[in-house]
Amino acid sequence: MPDYDSDWTDDQRGLYDECYSIGHAWATDQDTSADDLQQVLDLAEADDDDLGDVELDYPPLVDAVAEAIGETVTSVTADRDDPAFRGFVDGARDGAAEDVFGL
Repeated sequence: MPDYDSDWTDDQRGLYDECYSIGHAWATDQDTSADDLQQVLDLAEADDDDLGDVELDYPPLVDAVAEAIGETVTSVTADRDDPAFRGFVDGARDGAAEDVFGL
């Protein structure tokens, strides 16, 4: 289910949707390891203070954002206000099986 900010533009909502879809597909891919999925679930559940707007170079997240925006990126800001970050982690969380630790 989309988790948009009320002040997001249509472009930001589209970016969220695309990253959500990629994150969901990644989480449901049988080749995605449980450890990798758990790392993203930990990001999804982290407090904003714990995230601290750090730059992440986690490959699945970076690849998803690069695909969604059509540009090469080397890192993504861990910020829930960023539709790309939030879309990917929300999609991964929603795509994770019920028996994954942390859900």
